[in-house]
Amino acid sequence: MKIATFNINGIKARINALTEWIDQSNPDVILLQEIKSRDEVFPKEHFEDKGYNVQTHGQKGFNGVAILSKYPLEDVTRGLPGDDSDEQSRWIEATISLQDVSLRVCSLYAPNGNPTPGPKYDYKLQWMERMLHHAENLLTYEMPIIIAGDYNIIPQEIDAATPTQWTDDALFLLESRTAFRKILNLGYTDSYRLLDKSHSKYTFWDYQAGSWNKNNGIRIDHFLLSPKCTDLLLDTGIDSEIRGHERPSDHVPIWIKLSEKNTLEMKKLST
Repeated sequence: MKIATFNINGIKARINALTEWIDQSNPDVILLQEIKSRDEVFPKEHFEDKGYNVQTHGQKGFNGVAILSKYPLEDVTRGLPGDDSDEQSRWIEATISLQDVSLRVCSLYAPNGNPTPGPKYDYKLQWMERMLHHAENLLTYEMPIIIAGDYNIIPQEIDAATPTQWTDDALFLLESRTAFRKILNLGYTDSYRLLDKSHSKYTFWDYQAGSWNKNNGIRIDHFLLSPKCTDLLLDTGIDSEIRGHERPSDHVPIWIKLSEKNTLEMKKLST
């Protein structure tokens, strides 16, 4: 089972690029961020014709998240718990049931937080605190958990081509990285770093200053997996080449492959 997350930076502007990537990569589940579209005008039929069930949590002009799945999506919830007054569309989650295992899948678009200091950074940290509490609650579910998307956090120096460039940026401030680390400390695993510890692997390149050609990128799109989900992990990768295609997003997809058999059955097969 292949699951990908992709900040597309506007569904209207990137639908051709997204469709081309889907045809090439053929993921079973796609978690989208920054769809920048209201639910009622999101092109659901386009993706349904390609075999996907579609659920969105949209917002006009900015933000917005979605889940596209070749499997039925059940128990869909929208919005990150903890603040009923928060009107920004940054979180959607659903359950995907397979023959041998059910997954709880969350697509997130965390706040950027710049400029710092200021109210936008305060909101970022408050949002991450809410996410921490919800991530802890999700661990009580009797199923593997995936929390994936654009975290807008550079976890370590290895995740930036030029770390000094980001010293005072909300994406790399100690408080931001600490918020990310607290979620890992609950027992979640950064799936990409588990399987690939190499340098120069990024998911975002700014449109300015020739960042793509210089590979001056950062890794801010992440899959965090619960222990039960980590047991199913087979592979991971970043489809960085599409950043060089026509009218690209400034992000690229990152994906994982999971076994569709639960851990207990896998142990039985190995004995």
